[in-house]
Amino acid sequence: MFSGSLASRIASRLVEHFPNVEEIVLLYFRCPYFGGYERIREIVKEEWPGIYFRTQSLKKEYRQLANIAPEGCFSLGLACLSCRTIMLSHAIRYMERIGADCIVTGEVMGKNGLFEKEMLQIEEGLGISGVILRPLSGRLLPATKAERAGNIDRSALGSLTVDDGAELANIGARLGLLSADGLPTEVRCKLTSHQFGMRLEDLLGEREFNISSLKLLDFALYYKLPPDVKIVVANSEEEKRMLQNFFLPHDLRVYLPVRGGSMTLVRANWAIKSQVKTEEIIEIASRITLTHSETVRRSSMQVNYRFENEDETLQLNVFPFSSEKEICDYCCVPVSPYAGSRESLVRS
Repeated sequence: MFSGSLASRIASRLVEHFPNVEEIVLLYFRCPYFGGYERIREIVKEEWPGIYFRTQSLKKEYRQLANIAPEGCFSLGLACLSCRTIMLSHAIRYMERIGADCIVTGEVMGKNGLFEKEMLQIEEGLGISGVILRPLSGRLLPATKAERAGNIDRSALGSLTVDDGAELANIGARLGLLSADGLPTEVRCKLTSHQFGMRLEDLLGEREFNISSLKLLDFALYYKLPPDVKIVVANSEEEKRMLQNFFLPHDLRVYLPVRGGSMTLVRANWAIKSQVKTEEIIEIASRITLTHSETVRRSSMQVNYRFENEDETLQLNVFPFSSEKEICDYCCVPVSPYAGSRESLVRS
């Protein structure tokens, strides 16, 4: 099971060097929470040229992966436990299909709350006890079937824990693997970002949403106006190109008709909004758009807006907000990198 992390790369390399191992296959899982796929493909080409690299999609299981109960809070530990279980359930079927002897992971004892108890519980629950080889922490765990069969030398396995990050980098260096691959943990798995987890918790608490709404969580400037209004701002040209892909027919587009002006997507259940409420949302979104534009001035400016399923573009003159705090005072909830903690969120 290959994620592109240094740990998974070291685990793959260690197993590859065992004399009785004839072949390894790299299995990568794709889902809305995992990023950096193109970079991971490059890593495989650079470090394992010619090896068989297989991907599988977990797109349909994104709710189960996050493991957030209705009205519940996001927990990275619970998410990791659920995610690991789901990935292993897919991996075991793939292992059986290709006739492999074991599944190798880059798991390190204690990472994200998964200790021996949790690791073994997953195996027992899936009926695959002794099948999962964890080379980095193998000597801290019961011997696997591959070890008992003599295919894996237990003395060559590691005994790393979550506190041995420096040693992990040293092992990678000895194996010729660069520890700095330009792919941070929060890119490979967005769930490891506290802010993303908070956003996801809020989104999954809604009755109805789609994958497009899930993708909007990636943008730095993401606001929520309870109960269902999402305001997502794109500043750079790259962000604008990305945001352009997620507009749906009933979304509202807000933008400054000037060079360097921000572009904003506003999504809501407009059918249940009164005319007064709709106008209020448009004004707040327009002011947020102006606030984050490079051309912002502390004076009134014209902002354009239109619904995607309508041809008419309308204009509104608004003032920018003076600060992020003032945006909060207008009952918007920033679930952004600028929100340092749950206590800093304003809910109404």
